[in-house]
Amino acid sequence: MDLILVVPNANPPVAKIVEFTKFLYEERKKASIAKAKSKKTEMKEFRMTPTTGEGDIQRFVTRGRKFIEEGNKVKITVKMRGREGMFPEVAIEKLRKIGKELSDVAKMEVEPRQMGNLIWAIFSGK
Repeated sequence: MDLILVVPNANPPVAKIVEFTKFLYEERKKASIAKAKSKKTEMKEFRMTPTTGEGDIQRFVTRGRKFIEEGNKVKITVKMRGREGMFPEVAIEKLRKIGKELSDVAKMEVEPRQMGNLIWAIFSGK
């Protein structure tokens, strides 16, 4: 049996007599249960092209809003093919438009970035 100081800053300090290995086991068990109960944020991704229609964009906005309200992050990727790559400002404008429509529930965590033929932005809850 060991004397373990539980709350050293209390007046008087709190201590208890337990078996130290059992105490460590219980602490690890409490930590793993707390970790399992914590909410893990997921990244949901929508893919589109610069020629995606207005109705599909509205669908992305409504579904993205639902995901953000659930506590997830939303990544919207615009894939440019062929000659579409010559006009990246079209894709950036679509991402900014989606950002304006989601502005009441989300903020743009990562501004639109280009990686090769992909332009993407990440939105997260406020």
